[in-house]
Amino acid sequence: MSKHLVVGSGPVGSTIARLLADRGESVRVVTRSGGGPEHPLIERTAADAADAHRLTELAEGAEVLYNCANPPYTDWEKRWPPMNAAMIAAAKSAGAVYAITGNLYGYGPQPDGHMAEDTPLAAVGRKGKVRIRMWEDALRSGVRTVEARGSDYVGAGAASVFSVALLPAVAKGRRSAWVPGRADLPHSFTYTGDMARTLVHLAGDDRAFGKAWHVPTVAPLTIQELADRYCAVAGAPRITLRAIPRFVMRTAGLAVPMARELAEMDYQFYAPFRMDSSLTERTFGLAPTDLEVGLREVAAAAGATAARRM
Repeated sequence: MSKHLVVGSGPVGSTIARLLADRGESVRVVTRSGGGPEHPLIERTAADAADAHRLTELAEGAEVLYNCANPPYTDWEKRWPPMNAAMIAAAKSAGAVYAITGNLYGYGPQPDGHMAEDTPLAAVGRKGKVRIRMWEDALRSGVRTVEARGSDYVGAGAASVFSVALLPAVAKGRRSAWVPGRADLPHSFTYTGDMARTLVHLAGDDRAFGKAWHVPTVAPLTIQELADRYCAVAGAPRITLRAIPRFVMRTAGLAVPMARELAEMDYQFYAPFRMDSSLTERTFGLAPTDLEVGLREVAAAAGATAARRM
């Protein structure tokens, strides 16, 4: 019987599983493929996260169910509701805490780009509305629930504008790269390791239940500043980032589904985007990790990938 059920084995789910196993607790990781990190205390199981009956079986005896799943970006409206419902049902049956890996989509565009936990959930876009519904359904369920919200990720294996635009340019030795947003505006970036550690901490603290908390995150910096810091860590030449005109992605979205999804959220990168995590830091005594730690992880992973291709 596993003490923790982790649904999803991406950067956050895998880190949570390792953190728990390293402190001697049994963990079951559920993915479609049955993959996940290797550890004597981690059991890897193949299952459909939308199958409420199967997930309820797998959650039996668990103290916490961690939602670290990440369905395809183009399928959120279709895939998230049944997955969230199945995880709520499984947590309820087991009497477990439901700990959700969240993001900032539910807030929608803010006039000053500033977001704190008391910022209204006012998203008008499809994906933001999905995240609002997920959170509200969890609260209405009666399950002890908590959500940790982070901004765009920095960390090995994490998908973001950083990984999509900057890393391929560095790998090809380019001196410039196009990004879907302005590179000169302040933007919050959350380290995936901090997301994992924060969610584990919140899941074990009664004060956190029934609320959403912002993951401790370093002060905002521009995408160009982030790129400069990465190039310094990776020992690569500086790359100048150039903004893709906003209309380009919107036009491409008429024919390309992924471009359409990205265009819906482009307000995050054409205006300041600042997440305030001070409440979480004060309440729980947590602090963000130096961003260089995450950047070094990314550089090491990129180097390992390059070596395998040689």
